[in-house]
Amino acid sequence: MIHRLNQPDYDRWAGQIRRTGGCRQPIHLRGKVEHYDQATGHLLHRYSTSTEPNGVLRVACKTRRASRCPACAEVYRADTYQLVRAGLVGGKGVPETVSAHPCLFVTLTAPSFGAVHVRREKNGKVLPCHARRDAETCPHGQVMSCTDRHSADDPRLGEPLCPDCYDYDGSVLFNAISPELWRRFTLALRRRFARLNGLAVKALREHVSIAFAKVAEYQRRGIVHFHAVIRLDGPDGPDSPPPPWATADALAQAVQHAAAVVTAEIKPLSRTFRWGTQLDVRPITMDGDLTEQAVAAYIAKYATKAAECVGTLDRRIQPLDDLAALPVREHARRLIAACMRLGGNPGLVDLRLTHWAHMLGFRGHFSTKSRRYSTTLGALRAAREEHMRAEQITTGRLPLFDEDTVLVVAHWAYAGQGLSLGEQLLASAITGQHAPHLRGPDDR
Repeated sequence: MIHRLNQPDYDRWAGQIRRTGGCRQPIHLRGKVEHYDQATGHLLHRYSTSTEPNGVLRVACKTRRASRCPACAEVYRADTYQLVRAGLVGGKGVPETVSAHPCLFVTLTAPSFGAVHVRREKNGKVLPCHARRDAETCPHGQVMSCTDRHSADDPRLGEPLCPDCYDYDGSVLFNAISPELWRRFTLALRRRFARLNGLAVKALREHVSIAFAKVAEYQRRGIVHFHAVIRLDGPDGPDSPPPPWATADALAQAVQHAAAVVTAEIKPLSRTFRWGTQLDVRPITMDGDLTEQAVAAYIAKYATKAAECVGTLDRRIQPLDDLAALPVREHARRLIAACMRLGGNPGLVDLRLTHWAHMLGFRGHFSTKSRRYSTTLGALRAAREEHMRAEQITTGRLPLFDEDTVLVVAHWAYAGQGLSLGEQLLASAITGQHAPHLRGPDDR
């Protein structure tokens, strides 16, 4: 840190850090950009990283994972918030009239794969975890009862009462098959909603379209469940209102039916999976208990998280890694081991369990949406980049040329990634961000 502060190009380095938003793991690029007049071939402008600190240009890593880079994850969270909120109240190309469309907040959970330590509350009081008067003793000699009142940060939360009884294979297989379960749920939802209103699925498209945005959240036991915003639109999407008979109550009935009936089978193991019995369906209102801001903030929060709450790693696990030496909780270690073991089954190759062992088998996208729900993350990024480019031209940082007459020739090469621990401290001070966990350039 002292070495960096004493460098003559410190101000230039600090400027790069500001432009990356304080990214902890910036990408290092080496190269140049040249602007030529297409009519004459004369060189108009040249930029080279040779004049930059250490001869590289640092650009933001743009990861969504808060465990890797809080600064870039915050940008992703904010974009997700705007995307979800636009589909509830309008904006970003979505008409404000969409706020009058029936809309639900739905939570689909996973089934039980064994009793785990949980925190129970009722009327503001913490209840015993698993209090049983005549608790059974499992085949491994463990009494299936726990009378402790767990605190919110108790490390035992999510741990099985008996690890040897817990269905670790079922847990990771559910994670792997959950994207397919969600796909089948959306199909069953449309079929049921059409049937409730006396229509065929094809005919439903002429009257109603169903849009959604969802995010996956890891529970402490290491299983994902999904939070989703589901909205009814007219046949032209958010620009058209749904017919009067397309109500939130009818949508809720269709959601409950679809969640109860859909299944997904893993044929090589003859195992069938379905959603858990805990289903939460609540209407979203502008001034009620569940507002559009609360829903958008809740979904955006989980868009930047992964399996870290389970105590696993945020990087891929290599085949030669020693599982016993990994710095993870024992529960997470067993889940990872189940992925590695099942990944060796030739009939489960398509699930790619070994590749996604660090995600405990889940290989789907954490946040997804239907095409017509609202804007896209790509559109939000493009608008931000255009704003930054216009700002740089206004301040004279970039040359102002007519794009029709200028030929741009660029040569870039990857030159590394990350900041040293001292540089991360400086980056936190420059951008005013807290640095709870520092990662070195090789800590990936």
